[in-house]
Amino acid sequence: MQEFSPIGSEPLSGAVVARHARVDARRWRVCCEDFATRGGRLVALWGSDSGGSYEMHAALADADDLVVLTVPLAGTAYPNISDLFPAAIRMQRAAQDLLGLVADGAADTRKWLRHAAWPADTFPLRKSTVATESQTIDNKEKNSQEPAAMDAYSFVQVSGDGVHEIPVGPVHAGTIEPGHFRFSIVGERVLRLEERLGYKHKGIEKRFEQLSLMEGAKLAARVSGDSAAAFGWAYAMAVESAVDVTPPPRALWLRALLLERERIANHLGDLGFLGNDAGLAFGLSQFLILKEDVLRLNQALFGHRYLMDVIVPGGVARDFPDDGVARVREECARLEETVRRLNQIYDEHAGLQDRFAECGRVTPELAAQLGLIGQAARASGLTCDVRVTHSCVPYRELEAKIASHKAGDVAARVAVRFAEIAESIRLLRLIVDRLPLGDIAVPLLSPPAGKFGIGWVEGWRGDVFVALETGPDGRIVRLHPRDPSWHNWPLLEHAILGNIVPDFPLINKSFNLSYAGQDL
Repeated sequence: MQEFSPIGSEPLSGAVVARHARVDARRWRVCCEDFATRGGRLVALWGSDSGGSYEMHAALADADDLVVLTVPLAGTAYPNISDLFPAAIRMQRAAQDLLGLVADGAADTRKWLRHAAWPADTFPLRKSTVATESQTIDNKEKNSQEPAAMDAYSFVQVSGDGVHEIPVGPVHAGTIEPGHFRFSIVGERVLRLEERLGYKHKGIEKRFEQLSLMEGAKLAARVSGDSAAAFGWAYAMAVESAVDVTPPPRALWLRALLLERERIANHLGDLGFLGNDAGLAFGLSQFLILKEDVLRLNQALFGHRYLMDVIVPGGVARDFPDDGVARVREECARLEETVRRLNQIYDEHAGLQDRFAECGRVTPELAAQLGLIGQAARASGLTCDVRVTHSCVPYRELEAKIASHKAGDVAARVAVRFAEIAESIRLLRLIVDRLPLGDIAVPLLSPPAGKFGIGWVEGWRGDVFVALETGPDGRIVRLHPRDPSWHNWPLLEHAILGNIVPDFPLINKSFNLSYAGQDL
């Protein structure tokens, strides 16, 4: 389409190839319908304020293309697209809470993020709103308000003989983060689950607007702490596409090394907890030992257990030490053998397989319809992986392979994790063997105001997306980080249907979605 223009250099070897277009409301809807018709998906949806005039943005992808549509708004309304992409429902509700932008014709307009944390007539992401303590509602004021003033949430009611509700959370035992789950059940079978999330909203998007491009990297790594490498790389990619800078080859290969280490560490932890939730404490102890070893080597090689602040715009902040190659090779050999043996134990353990098989199933058809992404999507037969479908350096050369399964149950999500660990070990060996020599970073020039950049990286949970707009003096005027959990939380509501209530912790852990990543 002629109205589309490339984002950054095309192709920019350190980034995915994407195009951007400003369209009117009619064209916005037509383009979205076109992507939906040919099997494309919604990657992200967000709004922005240019100082009193508003815009909505949608990132759309199919097997060959990634485009960003921007529609300028005459007021605060824009065309609803949740009928085309169910994943848009909560994103539209978030835009309404944060900017007061309303999807015209949307079926669900309930508040999503506010939780009475700021005045009802305040929209935090508007430029006219200054982030101060006076903008929040303190506990004393909250306690003095009538319940109706506290955003009473209208959960969908299920009625009938023998139906009753079990409310869980938002406060949970232990250190788990807050989330509310409303179960409608008959006996122990779940008829409906409705979630309410957003309790971890921390104002991260507003905070980005006070930072320079380099300062933003530190915050990006902390959007969701278990995905520091994924968010760090996506943010750096967005900055680099805005300023038309390509990092040195060595930096790009080191980023892939960091991303695969993050993937391995998180999959190891998940496999341990999944075994534990199904009654095999042995699995928890064994996998957490392996995860701890990976985290300790992260600290030794890069100075941080969770790889924060290593990826920066223009490259990486820390080089690979001289003994790094030998240590990673030794780690890979040890992991490969131990994980292979544990995989065999999990596959042959009758108790585990009885709990895993046919539990929490998401069919390939439902996964595609509702926009499931990441390792959970690959366990339901969808072959989506940005490292393969929209690859950037070095994944084009590494030829990463997609691990997939068709069953869509807990057993399939476990199997995909095992397969992805094996593939990441293969990639780590290739990376350390082929790691280019040279610089690890290049300087950045301050871009002119109004530049737009995007980053798109396949994290361990699913693809992470970051959109960036620059302001004067190289500052951030708008930044939107989208965690994959936005897409996958709604699928959890479907995965539990027909299962018994005690299986919910196991099904929930098989997705292992982020609460902190809801801060969007």
